[in-house]
Amino acid sequence: MPANFKVLINYSENDNNPSIDSGKGWVDSFSRFLNLMLHQVIGSKPEIVLLSGTEAIAAQMIEGADAMVCIISPYFIDNPNCLDALEDFYLKSREKEAQRVFKVLKAPVKIKDQPVRLRELIGYDMFHYDDETQEAEEFKPYLGQDSEREFWMKMVDLVYDVHETYLIGKGVDLRRVRPIQDRKAVYLAETAHDLTIQRNIIKRELQRYGFRVLPIYALPPSYDDVEKQIKKNLEQCSLTIHLIGTSYGEIPDGSTKSVIDIQNSLAVEWSTELRKNSKIKNKIYRFIWIVPDLRVASEKQLTFIENIKRDIAALEGAEILQLPLEDFKNIVRDELFSTGDKSDMQYVPEDENDNARNVYLIHDQVDKESVEPIKEEIQNMGYNVLEPTFEGDLLDLREGHIYNLRKLDFALIYQGHVNDQWVRMKLLDLLKAPGFGRIKPILNKGVLIGKHSKGDFEKLNDDKHVEIIHESGNKPPVNDIQKFLQTRQQVL
Repeated sequence: MPANFKVLINYSENDNNPSIDSGKGWVDSFSRFLNLMLHQVIGSKPEIVLLSGTEAIAAQMIEGADAMVCIISPYFIDNPNCLDALEDFYLKSREKEAQRVFKVLKAPVKIKDQPVRLRELIGYDMFHYDDETQEAEEFKPYLGQDSEREFWMKMVDLVYDVHETYLIGKGVDLRRVRPIQDRKAVYLAETAHDLTIQRNIIKRELQRYGFRVLPIYALPPSYDDVEKQIKKNLEQCSLTIHLIGTSYGEIPDGSTKSVIDIQNSLAVEWSTELRKNSKIKNKIYRFIWIVPDLRVASEKQLTFIENIKRDIAALEGAEILQLPLEDFKNIVRDELFSTGDKSDMQYVPEDENDNARNVYLIHDQVDKESVEPIKEEIQNMGYNVLEPTFEGDLLDLREGHIYNLRKLDFALIYQGHVNDQWVRMKLLDLLKAPGFGRIKPILNKGVLIGKHSKGDFEKLNDDKHVEIIHESGNKPPVNDIQKFLQTRQQVL
């Protein structure tokens, strides 16, 4: 392999027109984020090469490349130079054991309209789909909360997978926990756009435990092919997980039911067949998670959910849970390891010096002065305090945040002058930390509500794994903080 990890970004120049708001091209911004995040997880600066599709690509630009990221849009599909570059990369691809092409959708493009080489790949949707208006809007990096809430999270998933390609190329063993022998795969059903982040959180955790997660490839566009692929995958599984949100999901060609509905129905059929057929020893168990808040769900989706709950046949061999995601993850984890050695779940330290003493004190710049006494008390207890950085541009801030997410052992979020949504976003960052290359569990996470806070997070919090600490007097709540640091939940 070359000295630097070489990544090609294959795109159409029409997708990189400067924005009126920021003056930056979409692909330019995307490239800077990718560069930053790969640098963090790999440990060295990658070589990012932009292929704009304005002219035929020289062979030497593709030669020696380790991965290609294709920015898919209608412009890309109509650009012969982009398509040629994709084909040339496949022909020159050397390492067949790793996925080396990644599909980023800047705008919705139906699978049947995508290049044949890309149709099977799971895509990274860099757009927001509004279920009410049935319209898609591209994410705008650096602007408002879109980049914070959605663009950033999708980038984490992409970087996690590109990093895996890097590790395979280096001959690194990807699993940092003891291999799990003789276990079947887990079918983690595809979801609608509203639950892609939650699905990927569960997917990363299953992979870290050594389980194979299906489906590996994107489900095809037609019903007959979808049915065949799902059934083939289910035959390899002993457990299926279905995440049901507020969106009914896409309906394949030739069907009246969504992919979400089809996957659940086929899992019911397969589970029923296994129970009736005495020659088949294996059984399949199903977990169905329904988001706690369904206030914005469509009538069609609410009807689908009610049918699942009422259908006795569908409930047999299944557990329907409508509770916080963290609780759902723990229930699934207990089921997966119920017949195995619990030590399979234990983290293997990177080295003997891993003594779990890093506390990430997460706060906004406006509360920097308020957290100083808290920082001093934690340091007096013998812990190392990690803090966010507030100097530099957005990439500089993110670079420090990524580093801290990888190194922390305890996460303590301070809510002073920030709102409840800000706190929620920081907690979501903690859930996504494995995407930054984090291996070890978070030993405890909490929210310290400042004495002048006007937020209402404690009443809104539905995650029992988040410890709430109150600051009431003029001094930090030392005893509560000390108890927090001595409580080790191993929250993953």
